[in-house]
Amino acid sequence: MTLASWITVSRLLGVPFLLYFLHNPTPADYWIALSIFLVAALTDWLDGYVARTFNQITDLGKFLDPLVDKLLVLAPLLAFVELGKVPAWGVFLILFRELAIAGWRVNKTTITGANIWGKLKTVCQILAIALLLVPLPGFWGPVALVVFWVSVGLTLVSGLIYLLPEKQDVV
Repeated sequence: MTLASWITVSRLLGVPFLLYFLHNPTPADYWIALSIFLVAALTDWLDGYVARTFNQITDLGKFLDPLVDKLLVLAPLLAFVELGKVPAWGVFLILFRELAIAGWRVNKTTITGANIWGKLKTVCQILAIALLLVPLPGFWGPVALVVFWVSVGLTLVSGLIYLLPEKQDVV
């Protein structure tokens, strides 16, 4: 396993701690969860940087990175449903897209990396979760919900783009 793949796997270590601090959270717990989440999210950038810089792009990495991203994103979103911060049907749409893409990838003979829409979706989801973790009153709540719904929209759009057949040049 490459260093980049180890960095990807390390991102998983934050998930149980994140869920622990989101179980009956106090304002201090939210700040701790935000810190854990941001450090874990930064490893998403770091593993990609290491893989590209040191020529460590592997099929294992292409498989693990989106899987770990899904776990890192879905864990706090499910906690937010339990806490009443986001509606379950919004999280269901994200989960549905992720399962559909995962099922579609199973039938592929080659593993492809994320396209620009998948990366944009991931960044928007990370931003939405970070904003939902900020325990400040007033202004942040509605902003976080708007960003959450934008991330749901981007999730669906990126899924459709991923599933649409590529245009074939006819000669």
